[in-house]
Amino acid sequence: MKTFAKLISACLLVAAAAAWADIGRDDAAAIAQRSSGGRVLTVERADSGGRPVWRVKVVTPNGDVRVILLDVASGRPV
Repeated sequence: MKTFAKLISACLLVAAAAAWADIGRDDAAAIAQRSSGGRVLTVERADSGGRPVWRVKVVTPNGDVRVILLDVASGRPV
């Protein structure tokens, strides 16, 4: 029974670690592309208000260049 409990605990720890993982550069580019409908030009890691963000520069279908800031931890726009 102890082995089963250890196995379940290990599985829960692995699942929790994945939930806390930061989004990567490719994920940030995909999120910005979907939200703007445009083409991604650059993706850089930066700080905004003391927290890490992805700074994604996109060109919209209208030809406008926009900068989208995405929270590294959640992927949500800042």
